[in-house]
Amino acid sequence: QVMLVESGGGLVQPGESLRLSCVATPAIFDTNAVAWYRQVPGKERELVAARTLGGDSKYAESVKGRFTISKDNAKTVTLQMNRLDTMDTAVYYCHADRPGRQWLFPRGPGFGSWGQGTQVTVSS
Repeated sequence: QVMLVESGGGLVQPGESLRLSCVATPAIFDTNAVAWYRQVPGKERELVAARTLGGDSKYAESVKGRFTISKDNAKTVTLQMNRLDTMDTAVYYCHADRPGRQWLFPRGPGFGSWGQGTQVTVSS
């Protein structure tokens, strides 16, 4: 059974940065693609950034150029978030999923493994 634990969330002002980490037990990021999702109350969980095993990445339009998803090692992935905006306020979730024949990026809700989330609040 896979456990994902996110950390690094907090309260920051607009324009500041945060770095989220996701630690996997056991270490699965050499065999699983990874993604970060976020959710605000009353809305569906939305994709923020995703990374394939091969290193290809994709981002939500709203975060392109500001956020970067990285794999540090088989155990840890990160989401560097720069120039944060109040619209980025949400609970951020780490998601891991084994790639398949027809998909390289994590499949999202209903699949793979998920962490419990970390709160990011951007407010002046």
